[in-house]
Amino acid sequence: MSDDINERHRLRMERKKAIIDAKIAAADKQIGIIIVNTGNGKGKSSSAFGMAIRAMGHGMKVGVVQFIKGAMQTGEERFLRRFPDEVSFHAMGEGYTWETQNRERDIAKAQEAWEQARIFLADPAIGLVVFDELNIALKYKYLDVDTVINDLLARPPMQHVAITGRGAPPELIEIADTVTEMNVVKHAFKAGIGAQAGTEW
Repeated sequence: MSDDINERHRLRMERKKAIIDAKIAAADKQIGIIIVNTGNGKGKSSSAFGMAIRAMGHGMKVGVVQFIKGAMQTGEERFLRRFPDEVSFHAMGEGYTWETQNRERDIAKAQEAWEQARIFLADPAIGLVVFDELNIALKYKYLDVDTVINDLLARPPMQHVAITGRGAPPELIEIADTVTEMNVVKHAFKAGIGAQAGTEW
């Protein structure tokens, strides 16, 4: 009986391998891509910073601009600042919008952050750029979405961009190459467990 199950499994995996190998062979383009992580679930920034570490592992230089965040130093900032020759890290916000409560200042900080973003987007030596919480700045219209999209599309051809934050605008989703929506299944906060170093910040 187990021999039959094992043989059926082998044949199924053989067919699957042929399909996957054909798809891999057809995906022969090499170009910088735009990755958007959005949705209400946890893991958007974590994924982007995982990509930053992955890029560093391949010898790529990484540029990071954090929108909104910046009032307190995160674990990813503390870690990545250990590699100043490989990562240029700019935390340029002053805290979450419900904390700052000053729209004019939030807009000014977001626009200042986008000027740094433009420096990265003009530099072909930067292999990956992470724009953490950019979606929030776009959602609240701190930045003009058309300006952001034009700058993204004008970047060097082999530069990758990872963008995070809830509420990614449709215009950004339209031009992105890979979009992932993180959904909440369960979150410790709802059980009264506060944000903790190493898991949330």
